[in-house]
Amino acid sequence: MPDSFPQLSTGAITQYPSSRTVALDAEILKFVDGSEQRWPAGGNGRRRWELKLSNVSEAELCAIEEFFVSQQGRFGRFSFTDPFDGTVYPDCSFEADSLHGQLFDEDSAQSTLVIRTNL
Repeated sequence: MPDSFPQLSTGAITQYPSSRTVALDAEILKFVDGSEQRWPAGGNGRRRWELKLSNVSEAELCAIEEFFVSQQGRFGRFSFTDPFDGTVYPDCSFEADSLHGQLFDEDSAQSTLVIRTNL
């Protein structure tokens, strides 16, 4: 069973305003005359979350950074609970190999990260 993305001390996954997008795949058939025909490839699409953490504690930021390092950036796979509807997605990854956090004091830190489902 994969690791789970850590929750904040409040039990939430992220803070608002965070966003979620869904990209649907399409099959494309190209004809000799250059025209195309497209149709949905099926499936639920790839989900992507941009998590904006603008007021977290140093401990919360450290927990997220430690999780990021343990996953080796986008190489790792983990489960992620959608903060908008509570659905658990068992096969997710970070979208980048670096995580930038900014610490203002022990009770105020911020970071933005992107998580996506894998196909």
